[in-house]
Amino acid sequence: MPDATLTHKTKKRKHAVETNGEPSPKRSKKDGATKDVKRKEKAKDKGKARADTGEFKLIDATMSVSIPPVFANSLRTGAEEMLDSMVMRYIPALQGVVLAHDNLQFIDSTATVKADCPFANCRIAFAATVWSPHVGMKLIGKVNLCSPDHVSLLVHRTFNVSIPRHHIPSDQWEFEHGPAENDPEFGAGTEEGEGNEEAKELQEEDKVEGGGRWVHKLTGDQLGGPEGYLEFTVIGLTIANQMLSLVGSIQYDPFSPDHVPERAILTTTTNKTRDIPPTTSLQEVEMLIDGADEDSDDDLPPANQLASTLSRKQAATDKASSKEDMEDEDASKKEKKRKRSVKKDSEESKDKKKHEGKKRKKTS
Repeated sequence: MPDATLTHKTKKRKHAVETNGEPSPKRSKKDGATKDVKRKEKAKDKGKARADTGEFKLIDATMSVSIPPVFANSLRTGAEEMLDSMVMRYIPALQGVVLAHDNLQFIDSTATVKADCPFANCRIAFAATVWSPHVGMKLIGKVNLCSPDHVSLLVHRTFNVSIPRHHIPSDQWEFEHGPAENDPEFGAGTEEGEGNEEAKELQEEDKVEGGGRWVHKLTGDQLGGPEGYLEFTVIGLTIANQMLSLVGSIQYDPFSPDHVPERAILTTTTNKTRDIPPTTSLQEVEMLIDGADEDSDDDLPPANQLASTLSRKQAATDKASSKEDMEDEDASKKEKKRKRSVKKDSEESKDKKKHEGKKRKKTS
């Protein structure tokens, strides 16, 4: 009995020391719940940060490189040159265009040379500044070229952006053609001095903009304003030869299917053969189509009529030459068949003569 009481007292003392002194290292249920809530909030914050990231990113990347043997004395120089070759190029692993790199470090202390290959294989880590726009992002570019089909922009004076015609609101904007380069009326009545200089400036602006501009139907303001800066939505990325260009839109709802252009369907043959009866022969069908071509050429300009007549003549000559080739081929086939039959007949006659000779010898 005395031993039991002593042990019970010591346990109580230990508990009292723990409660009176520093807190117990054991985690309570409330502390665990609060930590779980904090983790969830951090995860939400991380997701928001990724969604709200801009077009420029700073990425810590790792990479395996094969350094040529010319840089055997200085592997760092070789790695830096390889990173320099990636600048202003679209790298799929980084999902953007590399603008700069810094803080080059070698992950391993040694480099490996495999078999007979003299290249030094090593792993490096570096920090890269990347221009990484994504679909749905809104950017600002400066108008560089205007044409009836599209508007060309430059983002940061470097990256090309194209806004097709069907992504420009047709109820608000229209294309206004500028004067031709060799138009005698343009600048003919300008006087020397300030007026002439203003005309030269206007000509230079028209040349930059491609001989025309997009203007507002009601106000007459130029697309992009006086300075030429225009906000657009990225709707597509075009990657060619490791170069990135964007496709933009200034529509209110740029991803609506109403802005997709309908593809032009060629119905030339269907329109010509639509009214032909099913019992018509092949020659009559060709005559009807040729007649439809001749009738349709009457509405064309003289240059196009000449081109169509030349194309028809060329098609007729090609058809005649192909017909002659087919006839020559048929004649050669018939000649070969005739020679084979003559040869076969001669062989059969020889066999008959031999057989008859043998029979005569036996009877004699």
